[in-house]
Amino acid sequence: MTAMARAFLLWLTWCAAALPQTASRYTVYRAASPIVIDARLDETAWRMAPPVGDFHFNTWTEGEKEPTVARLLWDDERLYVGYFCHDRHISAKVTERHGPVSRDDCVEIFLSPNPEKVRNYYTFEINAIGAMLNRCRTDWWTGPPAWEPEGVEYRTSFHGLPVKEESPDDDHWIVELAIPFRNFSRDAAHTPPRAGDVWRLNLNRTGGVTNPRNSTWSPLAPPGKSFHAPESFGWVRFEATTPPKP
Repeated sequence: MTAMARAFLLWLTWCAAALPQTASRYTVYRAASPIVIDARLDETAWRMAPPVGDFHFNTWTEGEKEPTVARLLWDDERLYVGYFCHDRHISAKVTERHGPVSRDDCVEIFLSPNPEKVRNYYTFEINAIGAMLNRCRTDWWTGPPAWEPEGVEYRTSFHGLPVKEESPDDDHWIVELAIPFRNFSRDAAHTPPRAGDVWRLNLNRTGGVTNPRNSTWSPLAPPGKSFHAPESFGWVRFEATTPPKP
């Protein structure tokens, strides 16, 4: 298949993602201003970036559906991810690198840089106090389950605390993450992406003690409704321009 044919096939698939009851889709715009990774999301770039849309509560039966507002941006070096998690019961205890952070209040991004090999994907899971777990689930990785990405920078609202207990003052928490594109050179068509490139990914939220509701940006397909279901990942397209003014 020629490069032009592959590009046309990806474009058709991208358009199909707009149909109801399919994976979510989003345009990733270039950052309109420099971004400081400080868990504040107060730069002009973040204020201009559109939210990805409502998260889906795939296994919900009861309890409060606390919303998550997520945004994505990029520049020549990094993909930026911002999560604003509405939460009245914030708790986290895991501090070790590659620990079981999903037991705590936790957010995750699962990335598949090559839509033609969607089962090659990478995970970044971060709890409210800044412990991170990474996995590289690809057909070329022969190392241990844990994976050490290069140059990742991130901060959380409660970064570095030995423990975060629930508090009557709990209202929300934030994760801000910058991932260098060079980590995906084995799978992505281009690093950094070129305008029009399409990736697959999902944005997840889980964990906590009180009201531990799982949610995802792109809905999960039955029967298992597992986060580790790359066929359910959403579609994102990289745009060469900054976001349109609201």
